[in-house]
Amino acid sequence: MKLIERKQYLDKMVGVIGTPDIKVLTGVRRSGKSKLLEAFKSYVQNDIPNANIIHINFNLSIYDDLKEYKALNEYVEGNYIEGKQNFVLIDEIQMCKGFELCINNLHATEAYNIYITGSNAFLLSSDLATLFTGRVFEIKVYPFSFAEYVDYFGASDKYNAFDSYMLEGGMSGSYVYKEQEDKYDYIETVFDTLILRDIRQKYKIKNSVLMDRITQFLMDNVSNLTSARSIADTLTSNKEKINHKTVANYLNYLCNAFAFYKIRRYDINGKRYLASNDKYYLSDHTFRYAKLGTKNLDNGRVIENIVAMELLRRGYEVYAGVLYKKEIDFVALKRNEKLYIQVSDNITHPDTFKRETDPLLKIKDAYPKTVIARTRNPEYQYEGIRIIDVSDWLLNK
Repeated sequence: MKLIERKQYLDKMVGVIGTPDIKVLTGVRRSGKSKLLEAFKSYVQNDIPNANIIHINFNLSIYDDLKEYKALNEYVEGNYIEGKQNFVLIDEIQMCKGFELCINNLHATEAYNIYITGSNAFLLSSDLATLFTGRVFEIKVYPFSFAEYVDYFGASDKYNAFDSYMLEGGMSGSYVYKEQEDKYDYIETVFDTLILRDIRQKYKIKNSVLMDRITQFLMDNVSNLTSARSIADTLTSNKEKINHKTVANYLNYLCNAFAFYKIRRYDINGKRYLASNDKYYLSDHTFRYAKLGTKNLDNGRVIENIVAMELLRRGYEVYAGVLYKKEIDFVALKRNEKLYIQVSDNITHPDTFKRETDPLLKIKDAYPKTVIARTRNPEYQYEGIRIIDVSDWLLNK
């Protein structure tokens, strides 16, 4: 499989060399965490002359004897070299029973640069502070961005490349297959056998049918306002009453495993977060195609999903905006920066253009306002609003 340099992640990994943190790569299954660990290993080998690398990949059977924390700890300490920078790189750490005891012990010695990856259901962002007694530096890894997709395929026509990206997505493991159906078979397998299986195993879920129904409902309603109660009401049949608290738990499980990302609502006028109804976006939009088919592509929702994930990839806190009962797709926050964004597939019709720009024009502050759509034209301004083609926005940091 072809490899590209994922510089934004590698730079983060390199930037925290020598810090006392436990570095943890998180992200949806098959998003490239293992490859990043290998790329980081290559960097250390080539650029740090006095490095000693202790690399363990629990996917390989040669490390089966280390799948217990005492054995793992003994192996790492036995390979320590005094006077060198000792790097501990462990892939799929959850396969070692009691791994947190080993990692905490190694961290306490202050003798190692520790980098680990693991299954998301067993190495949750929300659990990191509880699992590890030392400070954790989380590096969030996402499926390939559009810019990475263009780099991978060497695409020269950005507009056509975006059309292809909409169908093929960012799960790079699927790129080795020639036929689109084979690509979707791979993506569906990743979702079903890796993501959902991990969730069922972690939380000992007995009602797998309900989990599947909730998953498909979220996929079918990407970008729609949703609540656990509304899902429960929709899925309830004459024979089966579905508890909204159970639905809420399943939603949390899916988000914990990075299958979906929850976006809360933000009242722009009142400057407060709203408790009722959220939006859910897929970590990669092609999970939707792989599971539900491509008969109803619904390009507008898919583009909105792509933009949501790109904002998260760029480090923004992302919210769904509300202003005078009108919805604004995204309010993106980062330190003192704030962006207001509307997303659409096609804004050539005057009514659609007005629908997308009117809510932005009603916002009275001076923060940047943008409409992102498939314009296939150069960027321009409309009454202070930036109108930009989605492919240009995705390629322009």
